[in-house]
Amino acid sequence: MKRFASEIRKRRIQRLRSSHWRWHLDEVFVKINGEIHYLWRAVDHEGEVLESFVTKRRDKKAALKFLRKALRKHGRPEVIVTDRLRSYGAALRDIGTAARQVCGRWLNNRAENSHQPVRRRERRQQGFKSPGSAQRFLSVHAAIYNPFNCQRHLLSQPSYKVLRSNAFAVWAGACKAA
Repeated sequence: MKRFASEIRKRRIQRLRSSHWRWHLDEVFVKINGEIHYLWRAVDHEGEVLESFVTKRRDKKAALKFLRKALRKHGRPEVIVTDRLRSYGAALRDIGTAARQVCGRWLNNRAENSHQPVRRRERRQQGFKSPGSAQRFLSVHAAIYNPFNCQRHLLSQPSYKVLRSNAFAVWAGACKAA
């Protein structure tokens, strides 16, 4: 399962790596075995989940670790949209990309909405049992959910069919690799 998910993720990252992205960053609390942890997420301008990261704290150190991981895998974006959490500003200043940060009301809705599918799965699973299992699930969930998440209400039927068949082709290729 782990090898399978990493293969899907590698192929997706190679296809998507670009520097002209607008990233939306957000964090949300998740209960793991009764304790509150924080799920950090980076979402691109099209709604694809780039990175998920589970930490126990919501401070500068955690934000820095999350941002470095995302930047290492996906390169530098043109703009980073965040909420007004001060940890982001401090971490971005340390990295040297504070000029790219944009904060504003409702600008971060793309990232806020990306939490919904995970919340639905979390309820179905009755929560996560450990931070490690949550991290593994979230990385697999993003790798599988992204290709199949077509916003049908914005597409014509032929476009939707093409995207759907591409998603199944990606899935078939990943299944062959595993």
